[in-house]
Amino acid sequence: MNTTVRIGNRLVGDGQPTYIVAEVGINHNGDLGIAKSLIGIARKCGVDAVKFQKRTPELCVPLEQRDRMRETPWGYITYLDYRYKVEFNEEQYREIDRTCREVGIPWFVSVWDEPSVDMMEKFDLPCYKVPSALLTNKGLLEHARRTGRPILLSTGMSTMEQIQAAVKLIGQDNLIVFQATSSYPCDVNELNLHVIPTLRRTLAVPVGYSGHEVGLIPTVVAVALGACMVERHITLDRALWGSDQAASIEPQGLERLVRYIRVSEQALGDGVKRVYESEMPSLRRLRRISDF
Repeated sequence: MNTTVRIGNRLVGDGQPTYIVAEVGINHNGDLGIAKSLIGIARKCGVDAVKFQKRTPELCVPLEQRDRMRETPWGYITYLDYRYKVEFNEEQYREIDRTCREVGIPWFVSVWDEPSVDMMEKFDLPCYKVPSALLTNKGLLEHARRTGRPILLSTGMSTMEQIQAAVKLIGQDNLIVFQATSSYPCDVNELNLHVIPTLRRTLAVPVGYSGHEVGLIPTVVAVALGACMVERHITLDRALWGSDQAASIEPQGLERLVRYIRVSEQALGDGVKRVYESEMPSLRRLRRISDF
């Protein structure tokens, strides 16, 4: 099994601390100020990286959805126009890059199409995420792999056969596969966290968890089940406008999540049964008979 992957200056995988990703995604609603605030919050809370999403709207929005009208903070506009409103351009991503470097936190993106990969190649990103919706897109998988950067592959909406086909195409080196369920927010009955050890056994690659549930407990349990990398959407306020806000974590929740994960890592230990020095007083006081 390929047990570790290098993400920037960190090894991620077996025997390593959980790599925690705060996904800003599109929760900035096209506002660079909100994006910068969320970057600062993520850094303060102690996560390992922040993640955004990069799309080319005219390629990612299906033809039948482009002219559909919807209510937005920018008025009653088409879905295609809305997608442009929440999409950062290269100049804005350069500002994000500067901000992340200033506060000292790595960043990367989910890439939704090949031109987005090409644009992001102008930055020195530690990896790329391929979102669940694109797991079956052979062209994008191959294009992202040709960059030589580690690939994080999310598996929502996908069968095991589709996942195995994608892994075969990409190759197991520098790959982390994520258990995910693509509903926002996701019902706890559909998180299926036991898929994490199943993916580890079946694919022989490190496995992460991309959570869209309400609350923190399932993400911590995912770590206990072997997730080496976890990702949660973050927001300033879950009541804000946007499709991902309700499945996101507010600043106080993010701070708690990081703390819970780090305490859980300590509690899990190394699996080797031993008698601790702290137990010796109890042993001497309580164990009266020792036949073996």
